[in-house]
Amino acid sequence: MFVSRARSWLCALFLLVVGAVPAAAQYLGQSSGLATGESYSVELGGALWNPTPTFILSSEQFGIPGTPIDFVEDLGVAKKRLPELRLVLRPGRKHKLRLHYLRAGYDADGILNREVVFNGIRYQVGLPVQSSLDWQTVRFGYEYDFIYQDRGFVGVLLEGRYTRVRAELESPVNSEFSEANAPIPAVGAIARFYVLPNISLTGEATGFRLPENEDRDWNGRYFDYDIYGTVNITDRVGVQLGYRSLDVSYDIEEDFGDLELRGVYFAGVVRF
Repeated sequence: MFVSRARSWLCALFLLVVGAVPAAAQYLGQSSGLATGESYSVELGGALWNPTPTFILSSEQFGIPGTPIDFVEDLGVAKKRLPELRLVLRPGRKHKLRLHYLRAGYDADGILNREVVFNGIRYQVGLPVQSSLDWQTVRFGYEYDFIYQDRGFVGVLLEGRYTRVRAELESPVNSEFSEANAPIPAVGAIARFYVLPNISLTGEATGFRLPENEDRDWNGRYFDYDIYGTVNITDRVGVQLGYRSLDVSYDIEEDFGDLELRGVYFAGVVRF
């Protein structure tokens, strides 16, 4: 199956490159030094991401410690495609304001194969359980490209993220939910290089880790990296193929969560 998927993605990438050749030829005949797709003030993007999920959560209640519950292995949460919206405002050549919204919503029906404790409630082996996990992230950031050339740039990223995670278990006996939300700062870097006048490779990474402190009852970390290729069909329209990894971990009093999404995505962008 892996070989089949790899062939499919290679074929998709090949078709994107072939489709970009006419635009590249047209570019070479132009006098402008800017790469195709770099002259814009607003960029709108939409992506379909197909990540592999890893969700492990524990929730305490009434002084009863929770069981670390694997929502994939224990509850049957399955891989699915997720939409993401992206907006970039570019007030200056080296300055960008970025807004991203991602909602990862999962539902599953299953039979427990081990005993778990969630929110102080014990769920026995063999109990049918309906589970849901809703993970929403809003990213607002500023990008400054301190190196900007005709064939690429290197920049720094400063971000504020609002993350909300809600997990719910429903059975014939009980229905319980746990919710955690927090604003999270992040810093990072981005680099882009044009291998052809209208084909670029971009890599970006952001993250933040709170130093452990015994006087504080919460800790967390957030890491996000994204590597993608862009084929700009024109200055106004482009398509992307990339791989992204999003990793969030938190400890709030006696609750904790470890959430990961990793996988390939396909996106389209329009510019004005």
